[in-house]
Amino acid sequence: MGFNIVLVEPEIPMNTGNIGRLSLASGSALHLVKPFGFELDEKRLKRAGLDYWKHISVNIYENIEEFFLKNKDVNMVYFSSSATKNYTTINFQDDMFFLFGKESVGLSKEITVKNLDNLYKIPIYSKHVRSLNLANAVSIVVYEALRNLKQFD
Repeated sequence: MGFNIVLVEPEIPMNTGNIGRLSLASGSALHLVKPFGFELDEKRLKRAGLDYWKHISVNIYENIEEFFLKNKDVNMVYFSSSATKNYTTINFQDDMFFLFGKESVGLSKEITVKNLDNLYKIPIYSKHVRSLNLANAVSIVVYEALRNLKQFD
């Protein structure tokens, strides 16, 4: 049991640290696609991940092309605030890959356009909010997936 949380070009170390802790808590692997907006040894990353960072399963890729090359033929879903399908309609499965874009602009247009069939959003009910915090969005999706697969004790 577990998922694969993929952060494409993450920019904020505290978000990545928190998502790392979430990946460990949920039995998921964390995949980080460069370039990053921080260094992996940055104090804020470690502080957000606390002393859990050494236990997290982290995979690092030099770019998105390397990520896709090493992870072809896997079950991927993509998240974007511009998607039309709601994340609650995903047919969640073990070992699924959840791809999230960088905090400032999300996933590239190139990625979203190529993957419209597997592109989902978390609904936002205020016109004053453009997007959710990345760590919050990842948490929502991972725990919905766990709930759907009845992975709670």
